[in-house]
This record gives sequence, structure tokens and C-alpha cells, in this order.
Amino acid sequence: MPELSIDGQPFRFAQGTTVAAALMACGDRCSRTSVSGQRRAPLCGMGICQECRVSIDGLRRLACQTICRDGMQVETHS
Repeated sequence: MPELSIDGQPFRFAQGTTVAAALMACGDRCSRTSVSGQRRAPLCGMGICQECRVSIDGLRRLACQTICRDGMQVETHS
């Protein structure tokens, strides 16, 4: 079970869980804040909508296309 950090909080998820699924299972279920200040959540689940953009280990990634791995640092408020 990989353990990762989401906005500084540790969580464990089953092997093969996407970061988008992890976001839905904890916190406010959102992946980012829009330029207008609204919290946004994953929508399509396959990378088309781009709503699941997060910072993973300092790089912008799509949460729906990224599998959780041990030690991963996910930030949604960057």
C-alpha cells in the first residue's frame, strides 16, 4: 500500500489507485483552485478536461493519469 502526502496530510491507498481517486477519497475532493478562486475537481477521468491538474513532487501532472506511489507529495493549493 503506497503512502503519499496530499496537501501535507499522509494517506495510504491500495496499489494501482490513481491520484484522482485518492483525491476523491479524502480532503475536499478537489484538485486545484481556478484563477477565479473556485475549487475544481476531476471531471472526465481520462485527461481530456485537465481539471485534475495537481503538483506531484514539484511537477504539474494530471491526477487521473498518475498512479499513487510511496513517498509521493501531492499539492492541490499551489
